[in-house]
Amino acid sequence: MAGGSAPRDLGPTTSGVDAKVLAAVAYLIGWASGAALLFFDQENRFVRFHALQSVIVFGGLSLAWMIALSVPPFGWLVAVFVIPPVSAVLWLVLMYKAYQGERFHIPGAGDLAEQAMGR
Repeated sequence: MAGGSAPRDLGPTTSGVDAKVLAAVAYLIGWASGAALLFFDQENRFVRFHALQSVIVFGGLSLAWMIALSVPPFGWLVAVFVIPPVSAVLWLVLMYKAYQGERFHIPGAGDLAEQAMGR
């Protein structure tokens, strides 16, 4: 690990798979993989946080994309040139941070996920 810090034990998961791997998988297919992990792994708070954040962030981006497509022509430009690059950057950053064992918060979405879990 960078800086010589010891790996943290993030606790057991229902499936026995490493929590960091499952947290990264929560972002793999956007909100769908997050929703699946919310259903299948109800034991690990670290995994649940990332699964909830995935549903909130990528569900919101999916909704924004659908709304943008219904507003021609400016909305189409947003749907094609803004939302996909933002989604791709978030997808990569969130998967990386989760795999590193970080509880990385997207402003708003991370707070909402924490509140939904009951901190």
